[in-house]
Amino acid sequence: MNEQSIKKLQIATREKVRKFNSLRGKEVQHGEFWDLVIVTAADESQRDAYELQITDKVNRNELPLGINYKVFSDPPGPKIGNGGSTLYALERLDNIYGKALGRFRVILIHAGGFSQRLPNASALGKIFTALPLSDPLYQMLELKLAMYVDFPSQMKPGILVTCADDIEIYSIAEDESIKFDKPGFTALAHPSPLSIGTTHGVFVLEPHEKSGSSEMEYISCLRFLHKPSITKMRNSGAVRKRHRGCVSLTDAEFVYTDSTYYVDYVTSMALLGLLKEIGPLECEIDAYGDFLQALGSKATVAYTNNTANVTKQESSLVEIRQKIFSCLRGTPLNVILLNNSKFYHVGTTTEYLHHLTEDPALRSELGLLSSAFSLYHNEALEGSTVCCVMYSIADPSCTVAPRSVVEYCRLEARVTVGRGSILSGCWVRPGLSVPDGVFMHSLCVNHQHKTGFVTVVFGIDDNLKQTVETPAYMEDLKLFGVSLVECLHHWGLGNEVLRFSADMSNCSLWNARLFPVCSDQQRSFSMSLEMAQAILDGSTLTLPKDTKLISMHDALQCKNLKEMLKFRKGLYDDIMQRKPSN
Repeated sequence: MNEQSIKKLQIATREKVRKFNSLRGKEVQHGEFWDLVIVTAADESQRDAYELQITDKVNRNELPLGINYKVFSDPPGPKIGNGGSTLYALERLDNIYGKALGRFRVILIHAGGFSQRLPNASALGKIFTALPLSDPLYQMLELKLAMYVDFPSQMKPGILVTCADDIEIYSIAEDESIKFDKPGFTALAHPSPLSIGTTHGVFVLEPHEKSGSSEMEYISCLRFLHKPSITKMRNSGAVRKRHRGCVSLTDAEFVYTDSTYYVDYVTSMALLGLLKEIGPLECEIDAYGDFLQALGSKATVAYTNNTANVTKQESSLVEIRQKIFSCLRGTPLNVILLNNSKFYHVGTTTEYLHHLTEDPALRSELGLLSSAFSLYHNEALEGSTVCCVMYSIADPSCTVAPRSVVEYCRLEARVTVGRGSILSGCWVRPGLSVPDGVFMHSLCVNHQHKTGFVTVVFGIDDNLKQTVETPAYMEDLKLFGVSLVECLHHWGLGNEVLRFSADMSNCSLWNARLFPVCSDQQRSFSMSLEMAQAILDGSTLTLPKDTKLISMHDALQCKNLKEMLKFRKGLYDDIMQRKPSN
């Protein structure tokens, strides 16, 4: 990407942030902002967590006022995917607003799921992931709303569908605006290397000689490919040749990949009719792969039988896909090519660390800080690699190494945090040292009718989703690269002590009962740190008698939301009281 394109992105992005900041805490006028902001949740417990946090934000004037913020949870039962969440959200909106919905501009943010690849977002939600930007501090919710702040005024009634764990930034010419005013679906498209196309949706566009020659173009899509192979991209005509123009890539070849899309009101009602035909849902539907593949003049029913990219195949999926295809067949798929744009995914610990501490491009585009809404002093804030401290209080004698993120924490005197680590929601006693490459996250839980605390600890690169069939194969599960059998030995425990929560045929680090429940937050952190240190040092320790061990899965089931938010409120009050006035 050339310097001119980079500069345009910086200017455009910071202007969106400035515009959104001017709306925070202000009663917005009709047409100035969204009429409805909808966030989806996986279940009622997650919905409660989201509603509490949104209420707090509104009360602290961190969001625009005078509009409705709503959280819709998926119905109990099987997972239904973000496509199923979309359909049920439409049903809820229709039940609440009826025909009045036909006047509303709605943003629907998919935020369900338990974020197993970024566990610090599991309890309180990935849409509330902190970002080192602005004051009051941004979370992903604010950033999504800021990046789309220009859309509502250029949008006919309908719904914009987006996800909670990605960031899209773009620039367009000063005299242009992105308009969502066509019937059917209208999707944003970003120029991407072919390798990125294999893990995203790819648009096969109508032939267009000038494609890529200006910052924004409107074009029709012939068909949509979901996570295609490079061979399929080529055979389908999706691959474009780069030429001198605005395409923000150096690759000779590229494809246009998906991110966010708009559905006009009439089409959204067709989707609602589809739910009445196929509901209640008993399988996962993808809001991208299953909806968008049905669109475009060259869409065929063949994709409905392709389950290669499905995580859990249900017998009803193919039949439901065929009904989706029948419902949407012939619906236009309009595409807005954003030729000077970038798409960032922030859904894993590795991505999180990279984007917040190592990625100079995103830091410069958004104006990310090394210390945001925190009481923390670091002599070495400059450089290509930094640490990131957010919403935290650290004693002046503390040090946080580069490539590490600390959020919602209290660090007492002489605490040190090693490189490439994440600390979230922790209260760390004086003098403790956190090793390199460690993930630690403290949660408040209601355990055996008492309030307690648990701190989960993993290696940054540990695979929490890897499963084995039974506890007999636990040696195949690795914590800090060490088998669980060996970990138990370091903790003075026999194999028979380890239990797994939830489905015993699905044993993983996520549901392994490894972490002690303690009566106070500081002790919880210290014990889990000692356990991690024993593994890393090859030493042994003896856990106190009658120590109760639970899993990350258990902790989420019995989390005490109000106490966790109370801890954050205490940080907020202390920071506000002690931070220097402007």
